[in-house]
Amino acid sequence: MLQEINFDGIVGPSHNYAGLSLGNKASANHKGDPSYPRAAALQGVAKMRGNMARGLAQGYLLPLPRPNDALLQRIGADENTPAQLRAAAWSASSMWTANAATVSPAPDTADGRCHLTPANLVTMLHRGQEWRDTKAQLDIAFADSAHFTVHDAVPPTFGDEGAANHMRLCEGHGSAGVEVFVYGKPGGKFPARQHEQASRAVARLHGLDPAKCVFIEQNPAAIEAGAFHNDVVSVANERVLFTHAEAFADQAAAYDAIRAAFPALEVVEVPADAVSLAEAIKTYLFNAQLLTLPDQSMALIVPEECRESPSVWAWAERLMASNGPIRQVIPVDVRQSMANGGGPACLRLRVVADPATVDPRFLLDEARADLIEHTIAAHWPEQIDPADIGSDTLATQVRSARHALLSVLELDSLA
Repeated sequence: MLQEINFDGIVGPSHNYAGLSLGNKASANHKGDPSYPRAAALQGVAKMRGNMARGLAQGYLLPLPRPNDALLQRIGADENTPAQLRAAAWSASSMWTANAATVSPAPDTADGRCHLTPANLVTMLHRGQEWRDTKAQLDIAFADSAHFTVHDAVPPTFGDEGAANHMRLCEGHGSAGVEVFVYGKPGGKFPARQHEQASRAVARLHGLDPAKCVFIEQNPAAIEAGAFHNDVVSVANERVLFTHAEAFADQAAAYDAIRAAFPALEVVEVPADAVSLAEAIKTYLFNAQLLTLPDQSMALIVPEECRESPSVWAWAERLMASNGPIRQVIPVDVRQSMANGGGPACLRLRVVADPATVDPRFLLDEARADLIEHTIAAHWPEQIDPADIGSDTLATQVRSARHALLSVLELDSLA
């Protein structure tokens, strides 16, 4: 019973706006603002509850240990260390589980197992510290070796950003598919975080058929405009590619390459004269969850900011009236994540698997959702101001909050 399970990252208690992500314009614009970790985490749980209510399987991954004292020690942090470097050890960026790993479902792989490779995220210090702790969770959640293989991250210097630069096209989630890897080329205003050779290494590690892999260059202009990952300008689900007209370096050639491997491709392209690249990135129209509902129709889960944009919402209304494959556009409130540059798609990692093969402690139901919400309400800081980062008082509260969550979910081994 293979089905798609979305694993969302629970927003950690150290969620803050330190502006650490070069090329992420939302992160830069909100640098130094007060953050609201409790509200952020509850918004994320509400999004997960919404997908469960639609009849979809839902999982979660947990916040990583913060502050990361080991990182502070490795950089020799002291009272003279720049605030930005110190803030990296407090980052809650693992909440964006689209960067947790690249996932190839069992129908695509040579050995018939689902393969997961944690992203090394080496381009940014605050993210490069994540993968080993992420892998510790993946090793538990997907411990069934008859169905899963969890790899180590691709070694540097090949930057790998995980599923945020990876798409899969298929007739149905449980059938064999074509995997599309989107990479950037260095040399622009902002770093191109996904290296082509990292994508090719992941494809080899996962035992994918080369004839069923497509490697596409992201549009440098999109990266410069703030699309630091492909999932800011493009998302795929089953046979549908939903994309901005300026997502790829050569848009027509990208479509041709995908269609050669997957003839059933159905492109839903948003033209630049309907929604500009700048507006698409501002509203995160494409950083959306494109989901197949139980009735086999598709829904697009977008940030509330899309409804507030006249051009984006006008286009969304035309989309819903077009009788195309995407029948619903559903806004959700993830404003705390959006202010740090992450929409609904950033917050989830898609895994096609039989839920019975996954450790149930990582699968959400109403009872666990209640436990998580109650723990967040009781322990997560209500507000973090920039001056709070580095304080012993906040460190104690953040650690205590995470441990409380691990305890109620019976995952104390991750402490």
